[in-house]
Amino acid sequence: MMNPFRIVRARWAAMTTPLPPDHAARLTRAKLAVEGLSVGDALGQTCFHPDNYAALLDDPRATARAPWEYTDDTEMALGIVEVLTAHGRIDQDELARTFARRFELLPFRGYGGGAIRLLGAIAAGADWRAAAESLFGGGSFGNGSAMRAAPVGAYFADDGYERVAEQARLAAAVTHAHPEGIAGGIAAAVASAYAWVNRDRRADDAVKRGLFDAVLAHTPAGEVRDGIERAANLRVEVPTEPAVRLVDYGAAIVPFDTSLEPVVRQLGNGSRIICQDTVPFCLWVAARHLDDFRTALVQTVRAHGDIDTNAAIVGGIVGLAVGESGIPRDWRDDREDLKW
Repeated sequence: MMNPFRIVRARWAAMTTPLPPDHAARLTRAKLAVEGLSVGDALGQTCFHPDNYAALLDDPRATARAPWEYTDDTEMALGIVEVLTAHGRIDQDELARTFARRFELLPFRGYGGGAIRLLGAIAAGADWRAAAESLFGGGSFGNGSAMRAAPVGAYFADDGYERVAEQARLAAAVTHAHPEGIAGGIAAAVASAYAWVNRDRRADDAVKRGLFDAVLAHTPAGEVRDGIERAANLRVEVPTEPAVRLVDYGAAIVPFDTSLEPVVRQLGNGSRIICQDTVPFCLWVAARHLDDFRTALVQTVRAHGDIDTNAAIVGGIVGLAVGESGIPRDWRDDREDLKW
């Protein structure tokens, strides 16, 4: 059980810590990040259906039947914005309670098995630290830490990347105690902050390449960082026209665009549901298409894998670069309303 005195101290500290003077502007950025993230998440979720996947590849302006439902990716990002709204920083105890409460209210958003066990334990009164460290015998390095990181990067973007990385570490550690899980959250948050800071020069090739420099400078050493280095150095020309064939994906047969196979072999596509095979690919797509939300998301979907989470990460980053007007209106209209 969580120490009640710790709870009281944390709540008192939160009550006496003033919000930053530009809090409203920060929240506007964080909500923009969620807008892009959630559109990507919901679009990706619909594209697990082979007919919707094929339709999107055939016509990038095609959409599945609305409304598109979002998943735990968006739900947890909304929880982060809720905590930032109240505290102006990542309060880990409050974030753990918020994640658990939102999970109990909407448990059927596609949470993974580890998240279900963790959030259920926190809701029952467990200390999130012990619960997170006990997952998988050493903490989770699943891609959930990265899928929800964009609003952290957005809120702290003007404070510098060190501050972004610090707050992203706090946000990730609530559920992901493994260093690779924390690294994935940091990398996605720094990329999101970079996209916002450089939004006015997003079409510049040097700016696109610079995303990797910023992320690598602040991502801890390990497999995630190694994958991002490979992404930074990967030179592959992807054909405009997809080359789709059916492949085995677990117990299912799914369509896969083989023109992206060289990229997936080097970077992954989230098929293992871990940061190591998700974050490098997502940053590669986001950097290439930092100025084009629709193209970025279509290319993300083309690679299949963990489509909704990949698209959530890419959507959060690129959404901050292109702004609300750059996120296709038809896709925003098709996504279900956000439950802030």
